[in-house]
Amino acid sequence: MRAIAGTDQLSVVTLPDPEPGPHEVVIDVVAAGVNRADLLQRKGLYPPPPGAVDTLGLEVSGRIAALGEHVSGWKVGDEVCALLAGGGYAEKVAVPAVQVLPKPTAVDLVSAAALPEVACTVASNVFDAGHLASGELLLIHGGSSGIGTHAIQVAHAIGARVAVTARTAQKLDRCRELGAEVLINYADDDFVDIIRECGGADVILDIMGAKYLEQNVRALNTGGRLVIIGMQGGTKAELSIAALMTKRASVIGTTLRSRPVTGSNSKAEVVATTRRITWPLLDSGEVLPIVDSTFGLADAEAAHARLDSGDAIGKILLTVN
Repeated sequence: MRAIAGTDQLSVVTLPDPEPGPHEVVIDVVAAGVNRADLLQRKGLYPPPPGAVDTLGLEVSGRIAALGEHVSGWKVGDEVCALLAGGGYAEKVAVPAVQVLPKPTAVDLVSAAALPEVACTVASNVFDAGHLASGELLLIHGGSSGIGTHAIQVAHAIGARVAVTARTAQKLDRCRELGAEVLINYADDDFVDIIRECGGADVILDIMGAKYLEQNVRALNTGGRLVIIGMQGGTKAELSIAALMTKRASVIGTTLRSRPVTGSNSKAEVVATTRRITWPLLDSGEVLPIVDSTFGLADAEAAHARLDSGDAIGKILLTVN
């Protein structure tokens, strides 16, 4: 099979076709999602977990081509998408069956590749960790990202209020179209002042980490939950314990890729939660994948450049022909 390999430069290589383990399926890949984690892995900053292949790619869509001997509930030919620990930039991939999701009814098979990472990230962090409820205010940093555009739609669908930060009017306009009501251009405005005028954020989904830690805590409502899922703004910062205690607030840090496949707090649990919370909204068309652009598998380098530019709105995909 063809796959993409490399660090400084990406290139097409030929690898053996994967065989399914007893609890795995093999997927004939139609499309793969491009994620910032792929860029970090190329730089040696986000290695795959032990036992995972080192080929890039954390999510795919396609058709099941083979089943492991202990797999049930799926059949060859099923159209699916899947959350991976790696290996998605390829024509075929083996994945634990518990990490596979059915293609939503209202979504085409290529666009389904935009869903597993963002949907699982939002379900596990905004709902499982952040416990967002109807009527509460969710602040999303990077509202025009793949995660942001998905989180806006899901939060809006369950009756939450949504605030976003982004750096251009175009991005903020798109966030408004998806359901965000508080729009903050972080290049010009102080998001803390604006959020506090709105009564404070009940949940903050943060990709920045250290850079925004003190501001995020100030922006929280009493009982608020800050969920940190990225470190684009650094890894170390001072935290006022007094401010946290006064607000009876929580700071939660999570990852997805390094979770075990099964067991407590596993990928299997996250996928099951995502299917329960998000998939009905996708099946009905109330929530849709937001795709910025698609590139052929051999153009993975250009796809990475597009993501690295910061200009994308929504997800970037690689298609496998």
